[in-house]
Amino acid sequence: MREDGIDGVPRRAVVVGAGVVGLSTAWFLQEHGVDVTVVDKQDVAAGSSWGNAGYLSPAFSIPLPEPAVLRYGLRTLFAPDAPLHVPASLDVGLWSFLTRFAAHCTPRAWRRSMQAFVPMNDECLDAFDALLAGGVDATTERAPLTAAFEDPAQAADLRHEFEQIRSCGQRIDTAELSTADAGVPQLSDRIASVLRVEGQRYVDPGEFTRALARSFVERGGTLRTGVAVRELVRTRGQVIVKSEPEERFSGEAVVLATGAWLSTLAKPLGVRTPVRAGRGYSFTVPTDEPVPGPIYLPAARVACTPYQGGLRVAGTMEFRPVDAPLDRGRIEAIVRSARPLLTGVRWEERRDEWVGGRPVTPDGRPLIGATKVPGTYVAGGHGMWGLTLGPLTGRLLAEQITTGKRPALLRPFDPLR
Repeated sequence: MREDGIDGVPRRAVVVGAGVVGLSTAWFLQEHGVDVTVVDKQDVAAGSSWGNAGYLSPAFSIPLPEPAVLRYGLRTLFAPDAPLHVPASLDVGLWSFLTRFAAHCTPRAWRRSMQAFVPMNDECLDAFDALLAGGVDATTERAPLTAAFEDPAQAADLRHEFEQIRSCGQRIDTAELSTADAGVPQLSDRIASVLRVEGQRYVDPGEFTRALARSFVERGGTLRTGVAVRELVRTRGQVIVKSEPEERFSGEAVVLATGAWLSTLAKPLGVRTPVRAGRGYSFTVPTDEPVPGPIYLPAARVACTPYQGGLRVAGTMEFRPVDAPLDRGRIEAIVRSARPLLTGVRWEERRDEWVGGRPVTPDGRPLIGATKVPGTYVAGGHGMWGLTLGPLTGRLLAEQITTGKRPALLRPFDPLR
């Protein structure tokens, strides 16, 4: 009997969640010879795996709770136009979460969490390469990320952040350029300073996730959508997944990868760290000229990426219920903040307006690994970096499930912490 309570290598597994984290876990479980079923209450890439900015940027993959976020949040707590927004409400659970989040916004706590991210960031792009080499019919585009500033003094904050990351052991290659030398025609004449970050990539996130799903099915996996899981039951060496409509799926191992909905099913399994929805918005706009690579506007906290011949624009962190309707005012706030800094962008022709819940934990670290119930695992809470870290999360968790040994990289992300 292994330390996680499973007898031998699982023959069958069920993964709940058809986003990039869940499908990556399922795909890498197949690499170990496991027969996998993936279920989702909606569809493949129905949430943040579709609507995110598409960055594959280990240089920016950091814990969300940090002193600067706390200072900024206190100044703009209830401002509806602010990139970080907390609506006034009597949600006791939300305020309890935010209190815990604030307690982790210290230099010491951030550094401890960042040191856990560094080895994940070092390996995360290799996991994408493994998926592509294994038959996932998709591409990742290599391009530097251009951070643009209206005031050269604004660049100091990002340079300081990079220095803090480097002090934790992560390599980041940057170059300061003039706007003319940046080679990005979308930068307006308001941009006075540019910091280029080398070694990054980007992807069409929805297309990548759908390609991952196709590969999973082609390799013999079972994919069921429209299945809302309501509980997990452990019985006789199996975990039974009960769903609505009334169906049952079973396996020696079950993985919950349900994003911002993770706590609903994970809490009964002994996972006490809550996951809340940090909702992000995105939309797509046409551009007069091709976009050469990702653009980041740190002062506006807006991320832009080449997307289907145009530009995907993403931003905000909004702590509202995950299923709350899209707030069009938040879209307008992103447009107002980004419009002066970009040129040749047809803002009034925007399409694909979207809001989705990015899964945030109070300490900024994901929840990856075994729960208290033998045979059950969780993979979530990645915040804004579920796409960047999703394939590596799947590879490492599949290793733990099939060997019974937790990889060293996952120790800081113990879901029972």
